[in-house]
Amino acid sequence: MQNTLTFSQNPTAFILALIAGTIPAVLWLFFWLREDGAGKKEPAGLIFLTFAAGMLSVIFVLPVEKFISTFHQSQPVLITLWAASEEIFKYIAFAVIMTRSPYIDEPVDYAIYLMTAGLGFAALENGLYLIHPVAQSGTIVSFLTGNLRFLGSTLLHSVTSGIIGISVGLAFFRSRGTRTFFALIGIGAAIALHSVFNFFIMQKNGENFLQVFGFLWVVTIIIMLIFEKLRRMGAYVEQPRPEPQYYS
Repeated sequence: MQNTLTFSQNPTAFILALIAGTIPAVLWLFFWLREDGAGKKEPAGLIFLTFAAGMLSVIFVLPVEKFISTFHQSQPVLITLWAASEEIFKYIAFAVIMTRSPYIDEPVDYAIYLMTAGLGFAALENGLYLIHPVAQSGTIVSFLTGNLRFLGSTLLHSVTSGIIGISVGLAFFRSRGTRTFFALIGIGAAIALHSVFNFFIMQKNGENFLQVFGFLWVVTIIIMLIFEKLRRMGAYVEQPRPEPQYYS
């Protein structure tokens, strides 16, 4: 992530960038919630809290990534450490809101809420990247830049968080220790995909973007298929969902 203008320096650019960064993330969120349409409806308030927690995690990961930048390591090592910090903080955002939540009552719920946290992270990260284009070049350039982030970064965060959620969801009917083990496997796979994506995007100034993006879409299709498997697994869950108390 790059350094950005502060709100006081250019509040208009800050607000426009945040809106432009949030829109693609919200569109992807609606897509995944629609994919879960046949299941139990998730409380809107809980979705909002998880999305907001994902956004907030960006603030905590920024100083960590800045500290990692001081390491005298090769570029692949730094890219991997940056990817690891983002995936771990996204998972923490999910865990803070959803650990022991009664609304995690189906295998697919892990994927839904982890992707929600991941998209919240992507929303604020996109906004931070867009501040300078909005402030310096106007809305047309920022719109084009936003489209690139919509195609790449937003989908990446959705997919990598989805990988973790699917990993845990596949162990839904197993012991807590097994679910933890599957979560670690998912986090490792997410870090690997995130690192590979960033590495190839940074190579040759992003000239191979289409190839990397195509690979990311292949992974997305695979996730959609496993997502459907998790939905079918949820048919074996018989306990009723608790009535919402403070979530709308």
